[in-house]
Amino acid sequence: MPKRISHSLLDPLLTKPLKGLYARLHIPARFPPEGIVFVGHLCAVVGAIGFACATRWWWGGLLGALGVALNHTADVLDGTHARATDQCRNGGELLDHFVDPLSFSYWVAGLAYAADCLLLGIGGVIVIYATAVLTNIKAKMVGEFTLARFGPTEFKTLLVLFGLGMTATVSGLISTPDVSTPERATRYAFWFVLLLFVAGLVQLKWSLWRAVQEVNAKGQPADTTEWEIED
Repeated sequence: MPKRISHSLLDPLLTKPLKGLYARLHIPARFPPEGIVFVGHLCAVVGAIGFACATRWWWGGLLGALGVALNHTADVLDGTHARATDQCRNGGELLDHFVDPLSFSYWVAGLAYAADCLLLGIGGVIVIYATAVLTNIKAKMVGEFTLARFGPTEFKTLLVLFGLGMTATVSGLISTPDVSTPERATRYAFWFVLLLFVAGLVQLKWSLWRAVQEVNAKGQPADTTEWEIED
């Protein structure tokens, strides 16, 4: 399996402490790690619903932030549980990597609904899946699954902060004269999603350029075989 290397800026601050929670949770040894993946995925769905409601009800942003935070916690603990209970399986890892971009897509869809801009939602989902495909293909070719300095942990942290900010806005803690609360919240959501999309697009282009250089330098010899077409 490819080595997993994280260059994340926030993993040392957030992910390592979360791993320390594992012993305190007393998860039964017989409980499959895939179950933790499933719970984390449900939390992602809850978070997406929260973001979709974030510009209309004060609890929406809070629910979105909570869903993302619990999803990240499950994402950290599933592998920890698998290793601690000797339940590491290829199928479990495949499932984990499969649902991650799905979770991100749910959140982007919820954010796009809150921002009242379907186009940004479509663009965001495309960027997410393009990044996921690039990351996995590069991992196969060079034997390293790497996370960028601005990776999933940083993305989730921004979403949590956005959710809390939406709660503060809709509940009236942040006010702007002569602008209604839903209009103000929708405006904030639009600019947030737009900035995320632009940043994601720039990072994708940079990552693609770096990945091409890396697979040429560190990858296995180029595949020169033909496709076998069976009758």
